[in-house]
Amino acid sequence: MLLPLLAVIAIALVALLGYAASRPDSFRVERSTRITAPAQQIAPLIDDFHAWSSWSPYEKLDPAMQRTYGGAARGVGATYEWNGNSKAGAGRMKVVHADASRVAMKLDFTRPFRANNLAEFTLVPDGDATAVTWGMTGSSPFMSKLFGVFVNMDNLIGRDFETGLAKLKALSERAASPAA
Repeated sequence: MLLPLLAVIAIALVALLGYAASRPDSFRVERSTRITAPAQQIAPLIDDFHAWSSWSPYEKLDPAMQRTYGGAARGVGATYEWNGNSKAGAGRMKVVHADASRVAMKLDFTRPFRANNLAEFTLVPDGDATAVTWGMTGSSPFMSKLFGVFVNMDNLIGRDFETGLAKLKALSERAASPAA
């Protein structure tokens, strides 16, 4: 009785590992919103890491998180390092491109796992508003593929992006309103 059970478990494990190995070698997560404000007003909230505390959902994961800012004050060369609890983890971001239509950052996680990704915000004029897309791309090594079998990373990270974009929208539109 034990031998057939072990054989079934072994076959299921091999099938699971094979399925994980067949998943894509890279990923992209993105979410978009429409903000009734000009791109020139939105981009400084993105390329200045000091402004992230007003809209980024990741800033709220650990109130005691240690933050270090370096490089340029904002824009290309600006850096931001964080070290927080198990939810916030640790890592570093560096702005590698910044203008009114696109802000890109090299994003390196060191904890709870190592990962090197690219975060990118695109800002496209859309009538009286700006279409803003927050995306992240990176490689998917085998352990990420295996984890992805059990956890939908697009939904998990996508929800954070949606929350952050909603806060960025409210902040930008408040600043753009004539009463502001």
